[in-house]
Amino acid sequence: MLLDLGGNLSFSVHGGGDAVIGVIDLLGHFLTRIEHLASLSPKQASLEILPGIAALQNLHPLFVHFPIVLLTLFFVIDLLATLIKNTNLHKVADWFLYLGTVFAAVTIATGLLAAASIAHGDDVHEIMETHEHLGITILSLATGLSIWRFFAKSAFQGAANAVFLFLAGLLSIFILFAADLGGLMVYKYGVAVEAVADQQSEINAAHEHDHSHDEANDGHTD
Repeated sequence: MLLDLGGNLSFSVHGGGDAVIGVIDLLGHFLTRIEHLASLSPKQASLEILPGIAALQNLHPLFVHFPIVLLTLFFVIDLLATLIKNTNLHKVADWFLYLGTVFAAVTIATGLLAAASIAHGDDVHEIMETHEHLGITILSLATGLSIWRFFAKSAFQGAANAVFLFLAGLLSIFILFAADLGGLMVYKYGVAVEAVADQQSEINAAHEHDHSHDEANDGHTD
């Protein structure tokens, strides 16, 4: 802000002109986007707002991270609560356990539906089977721990708490291996990745074309 010779206040931006123009352009694009979305149906608008979700072949990837984070944090918090002997922290861990178990159930359900609908080869089938078995084991163990903790409440101490923590640690190990196999299927084999499926279709089509060409040449030679 500058004071000119006439005694009037005048405003000036030094070195920020491009930034101001950029903000104005961004605001204009935003308003144009809002106007465009308003002209669409709710379904079309949701697909444009969340294109990643629209591209999913199944809902499993939407839920898979929740039980991983919640159940792992449950174990870490509960272990810490035991080490520092903090009862209130145990109660915090309880909620992570309960929520993690609920999300584990949803994740397993969507995973089983995905396994039945996603095309995969023999090289992935065994990995997927192991991944499923680990998922079911995780859900069963988390459910058992939830029931135990809910009904035991303040009776958790001594040997009982040690066994509980051991099982919680085992649960975290199962989660680690299940997550690793899930990542292997996606990042190495491209399971449920549209671009990989399209590429494989092109390879199959080219392979079939080569066979047809070879058969035609054999017939011509004869």
